[in-house]
Amino acid sequence: KSKNIMSKALPVLLLLLVLILAGCKSAATPTVEPIVEEATEIVVIEPTEIPTEEPTAEPAATPIVLVDGAGREVTLAEPAQRIVSLAPSNVEILFAIGAGEQVVGRDDNSDYPEDALEITSIGSTWGALNTEAIVDLEPDLVLAAGINTPEQVQAIEDLAITVFVIGNPADFEGMYDNLEIVGILTGHQDDAEALVEGLTERVDALTEKMADAEPVTVYFEVDATDQNAPWTAGTGTFQDYIISLSGGENIASDIENWGQISLEDLVERDPEVMIFGHAPYVPTTVESVGERPGWASIAAVANGKVYSLETNWIDRPGPRLVEAFEAMTKMIHPELFE
Repeated sequence: KSKNIMSKALPVLLLLLVLILAGCKSAATPTVEPIVEEATEIVVIEPTEIPTEEPTAEPAATPIVLVDGAGREVTLAEPAQRIVSLAPSNVEILFAIGAGEQVVGRDDNSDYPEDALEITSIGSTWGALNTEAIVDLEPDLVLAAGINTPEQVQAIEDLAITVFVIGNPADFEGMYDNLEIVGILTGHQDDAEALVEGLTERVDALTEKMADAEPVTVYFEVDATDQNAPWTAGTGTFQDYIISLSGGENIASDIENWGQISLEDLVERDPEVMIFGHAPYVPTTVESVGERPGWASIAAVANGKVYSLETNWIDRPGPRLVEAFEAMTKMIHPELFE
């Protein structure tokens, strides 16, 4: 009986032993701890707020305020871009300072430089102006001159168009001022200043050359339609001013501005040099002067010292006045240029 009990218990004991050994083996196997990575801290960087600058408005252009040759205060909001000129001298000035492309209208007599002939003409400025033609060109400035009447200026102003009058200069300084004024009005101030600098150098060099020259008596003829009482230039004219600078002495200095001189006075004053204005509409020639009755005894005529000078150089108050000065100086004192 006890032998049977042992035979029955043995399988149970063997099973327990296997289970115990399996448990021990399982306990001896090292367990691998899972690697826990530390969480990376995510730092959220808030975007920096960049201040946006408000767009700055363009500074308003400073208005141009100048007093013109008629003593009127004239204001332009900005340099003129569409200009109508009422005088040939103004057109010459505008082209000389580089503002020729801004000229949209000119008078009939404006013929220099040659490019000026391509500009639309508003007709003659003698008498009533063609204001309709001027309005059609839509100018922001009309440039008048001393040859234009106050009535003409007023007629344009009545159309709400700005008018600036360029005055007649009495000397080179006045002419330089006109060039610089037009430079300001058109936005070409630097060009005008450069032109003035060049002209000043030419005038100063020649004036210095004439400083010690002996005066020579000069008769300047404006018109000899009446050969017994021709028109001449007296004091207050640019002709008289340039004669003096050129080393000459004007025999008509007792006449104010322009006036007539009798042939008797002319013969008595006996000028050494005679200069007359030359133009297509002037019939006078060097040869014809010697053919005038009573003129052969005048020293200038007898000695062959009669000269013609381009009228537009001396009559138009623009930069070509310097060319007139250079030419007249060589006529009065040719010996200094030999």
